[in-house]
Amino acid sequence: MSSVRLDQTAPEAKAKKPDQKALDEQEQEVRALQSQVKRPWHRHGADNPPVDKSGEKAAPVTKGKLLTTPTRLLKLILPLPLGVEKDRDNNSKHGYGRSISPNDTIQPLALLVHPQQPLSYVERLIQAEIPPVVENGKEKIPSVYFRAEDAENAGDGARVGNRPTTRSEAKRKDEEIGSGSGGSPTHVASYSGLGHEGPERDVSEKNWVRWSNSTEIGDFIRDAARGREFAIEIEGYHVEMRVSVPSFRDRTYYMRAQLRKLSQQLDELSRIKRECDLLAHKGANRLAKGGFALLTGWWAVVYYVTFHTEFGWDVVEPVTYLAGLTTIMGAYLWFLYISKDLSYKAAMNVTVSRRQHALYEARGFDPHKWEQLVQEANALRREIWAVAAEYDVDWDEARDVGDEVKEVLDEEGTNHEHSARSSEKEKDEKYIEEERSKKKAA
Repeated sequence: MSSVRLDQTAPEAKAKKPDQKALDEQEQEVRALQSQVKRPWHRHGADNPPVDKSGEKAAPVTKGKLLTTPTRLLKLILPLPLGVEKDRDNNSKHGYGRSISPNDTIQPLALLVHPQQPLSYVERLIQAEIPPVVENGKEKIPSVYFRAEDAENAGDGARVGNRPTTRSEAKRKDEEIGSGSGGSPTHVASYSGLGHEGPERDVSEKNWVRWSNSTEIGDFIRDAARGREFAIEIEGYHVEMRVSVPSFRDRTYYMRAQLRKLSQQLDELSRIKRECDLLAHKGANRLAKGGFALLTGWWAVVYYVTFHTEFGWDVVEPVTYLAGLTTIMGAYLWFLYISKDLSYKAAMNVTVSRRQHALYEARGFDPHKWEQLVQEANALRREIWAVAAEYDVDWDEARDVGDEVKEVLDEEGTNHEHSARSSEKEKDEKYIEEERSKKKAA
């Protein structure tokens, strides 16, 4: 019986060995995947630099770029010259290495950031893509430093006591330096906003300043735009990446493109609106002239009946008195109905607005779409002017939107402000009346 049991357990043991081996391999794969999620430099094949499918190596990216996107985000492209290799001396055959080596053919790293995020956010994104450094036998996450050119200390002749305190002083000093009467040049145009479009300078003429990682990205880029580029340094690897700074035209490229697209739509709609408004005002003027003609006719009738008929003044006097009193009573009732100032301007506005709406419907003009386009265009204009103020650049608005559209937007913006003020005034008056009625009731 014992021999039979041994014969039965031997095949079972042989069958369990492959199963256990398969489980061990699956467990190793799961652990490797978990390690890849935690540390991206542990991914399989990380030691092989990515190349094109055709086998031809692309031109290496030697300088980073900071690009604008249609979603107001900034796309930071970094030429991270770090490749991962296997460290066979310190790792097992199943593990993935942690040592790095320079690799010029590796594809650049792209990061999406928001201008209001701090530099520490970019630091964490970069740290997630590189392995830690080993210091005194312990792993340490490398720090990332951001440096920009110092415009105030650039040049040998710049003095601390003569620094400009306002933008006007800085401009005047730059003009004096450009004309040759302001002493030695600084080689950096203060508040220029040229960015990578500025003049090239030697490395020995650049003075770098390290910025705090708590600084917002937008503030850092605005200050770095005084030069052509800024630098990102990784601690422990002696890696310095130069990134070209976007200029004012780069930062506002998509906003100006969208504004030009809106200006084309506004130009087409403004022509229809202008024709309808002109016809409405002409109709209101004709109505006013018709009222004057009616009064003139009434005067002529009274004059003729009084002096050229047998009725005389005895009959005409009560008739004119009752007609005038009826007109006053009708105007008073109309004033009570509209609850507004009884003036020529108010009457003209009512007449013109009615005629305008009728013409808008006949011509296929949508007032709601017009207001929406105007609001979007004015919002884009405010954003572009804000960036222009940051870069201290005079934006040629008429070049992007056109003179006619610019006048229309200015006029509509002024009318919107007046209507907003009038609505706020009406709300205040209504609130005061309600408070007075409450006090009287109490």
